[in-house]
Amino acid sequence: MSDSTVQCWLVERELGDRDFVTLVYATPDGSRYQQRQRSSTALRTGPQVTAAVEIPEDELEAVPDDETRERYATEAERTAERYDPDDPI
Repeated sequence: MSDSTVQCWLVERELGDRDFVTLVYATPDGSRYQQRQRSSTALRTGPQVTAAVEIPEDELEAVPDDETRERYATEAERTAERYDPDDPI
């Protein structure tokens, strides 16, 4: 297990079935990501969703294709330009 973390930016938020929200945080270059699911209730009552989070390197997955990698990199850059890492979003 790695002790090092990577700052990842929110690149995708999608409301799914059963009132769950899928959040995707990706590295600035879009090459790795972590997907999280939270209930919409938890989003209202739990910790705020922030523009960026620190994620342990060994918890990140490789992005499977170039198109998604490019989209994540673009969204990460856009989020980083508009928000500070700890800003609720």
